[in-house]
Amino acid sequence: MAEASLAGTAEKPSRPAAGQAGTVAPNPVGTASEAEEEARWRPVLGLPCDLAVDLPLPGFTIADLLKLRTGSVINAHWRLGRDVPLRLNGKLIGWSEFEVVGNSLAVRLTELA
Repeated sequence: MAEASLAGTAEKPSRPAAGQAGTVAPNPVGTASEAEEEARWRPVLGLPCDLAVDLPLPGFTIADLLKLRTGSVINAHWRLGRDVPLRLNGKLIGWSEFEVVGNSLAVRLTELA
């Protein structure tokens, strides 16, 4: 999957090869500064966090919410090809797009904030 450094830049990640969706490859440690950076983050790497894909639903009402049942389809009025916000613990970290992988819906990181 796309590689991104936690202290990195806001450049767009490269596209993963087919079959790699759902995994994140660690950055290879090639220099002393990269090794130091990895060691600095090691104590917090296992901490849980909430990753959310925000799909705005303009005009969605409480009445619409009460009608939801298993199998309901909601028209998001979201233009195809438009990236959706990706948030980590409520903070915008980038944008993503939806992708079908087998029988699952996946999210591909397209740009870091």
